[in-house]
Amino acid sequence: MKTVCVILANGCEEIEAITPIDYLRRAGIEVIVAGLGSREIIGGHGIAIAVDVVLDDIDGEDFDCVVVPGGGGGSKAIAADSTAIALLKKQASKGRLIAAICAAPALVLGQACGLLAGRRFTCYPGLETLVPEGRFEDSRVVDDGDLITSKAAGCAGEFAVAIVRALEGGNKANELASSVLLLQVAEN
Repeated sequence: MKTVCVILANGCEEIEAITPIDYLRRAGIEVIVAGLGSREIIGGHGIAIAVDVVLDDIDGEDFDCVVVPGGGGGSKAIAADSTAIALLKKQASKGRLIAAICAAPALVLGQACGLLAGRRFTCYPGLETLVPEGRFEDSRVVDDGDLITSKAAGCAGEFAVAIVRALEGGNKANELASSVLLLQVAEN
């Protein structure tokens, strides 16, 4: 079974956090939700999210994918967290999938981790200027091999389906997209 770690911090965008968690679990993928410094994270709109584990308690685990939701406050907190940055850099060094949405591609993957140089990516409009070394694309979701990025909360379903497609293949992704009536991202 594939295993995914979703990193959450206070101030995260709730839709960008919960949608991938939900969709990945629907697809039969094991999801570990890791919070920065707490077992309860308060999203940017005041919604409390119970996490499975505190990120600092994850030691030496390998994941098939690490997901970083956006939201300005959450992205800034993750970008400043040495454990989160070390996990993401380890993931990249092993060529394993990283997925980030909204502010997270620019603030976390680009600025804090230096992982976007020469890479195709998207992010929340305007933040691409923070990552001039990357190859910004004005798309809802960009799949650049072991890197999937997405624009904003309104793209969270497509983002989650893209992660499923990368981990479990097109048939599973299409099945998921159809089951939640996200038909515009189902491929034949």
